[in-house]
Amino acid sequence: QVQLEESGGGLVRPGGSLRLSCAASGRAFASYGVAWFRRAPGEDREFVTAINWIGSTTHYADSVKGRFTISRDNSKSTVYLQMNNLKPEDTAVYYCAAVQSLTTASNIATTARFDAWGQGTQVTVFT
Repeated sequence: QVQLEESGGGLVRPGGSLRLSCAASGRAFASYGVAWFRRAPGEDREFVTAINWIGSTTHYADSVKGRFTISRDNSKSTVYLQMNNLKPEDTAVYYCAAVQSLTTASNIATTARFDAWGQGTQVTVFT
């Protein structure tokens, strides 16, 4: 079974950039779609972006479109989240989740149950 571990979070000024990584262990990672979620203090979990199994489709929440880019390198069993022009409202714990499916990123965004979750990495954008 696939296990996920996020890394790359930290503190950054508004307008700055971070790149998060979601590293997977286990077999058949290339058959999994992956999504990023975030949870801000006092808020519910929020969908951020998703990428399908081969990286041919992506989907973004309106709040991050144009600023965030999701990508994957299946040879390294890793999904990335490049975050540019960060805003204070981006402050949250960011989680990656994987589902064994060949569906599109748009469908992954509404997946009810994922097969694996990472432990999260903190992103703090301070003024």
